[in-house]
Amino acid sequence: MKTRLAVLSICTILVTGLAIGQERQGRGGRGPQQPLDISGSWTGTWSNFNPAQATSQPNVVCAKLDAKVTRSAEGTWEALFEGDCGRPYKYSIKMEGRQSGNAVLFKGTADLGQADGGVYDWIGRANNTDFIGFYTNAFSTGFFNLKRAGTPQ
Repeated sequence: MKTRLAVLSICTILVTGLAIGQERQGRGGRGPQQPLDISGSWTGTWSNFNPAQATSQPNVVCAKLDAKVTRSAEGTWEALFEGDCGRPYKYSIKMEGRQSGNAVLFKGTADLGQADGGVYDWIGRANNTDFIGFYTNAFSTGFFNLKRAGTPQ
């Protein structure tokens, strides 16, 4: 539990730092923000790592992860993640998000069921080209790194 909280805290600091850095550089916070539309198709990879072994390389769990992101009328986001990592999977995840500068910052908790690791907590950010998320559960920590579908990886 301590490791899970530590990883989530570190990830929160990293994402918050990115948003603050953008605002300080003048990319956010000046004048009205243009609404950012991150809806659409994304593709990339899903990896895990052990934060206690900082020098080890992340292990790619799924070399092809696809996501379809939509925004509801209520202003929340939903991502449908789909791929095949030894067996096909499809998860629909509701995400809380808010725009900060030129990015949408997300957070969420999802129960993927006992067979798929149980409850996951995650945070992330998306802009016009990148959708990045960090996750933790009782068994692992990791991240996904997606680009808009159709753009070079």
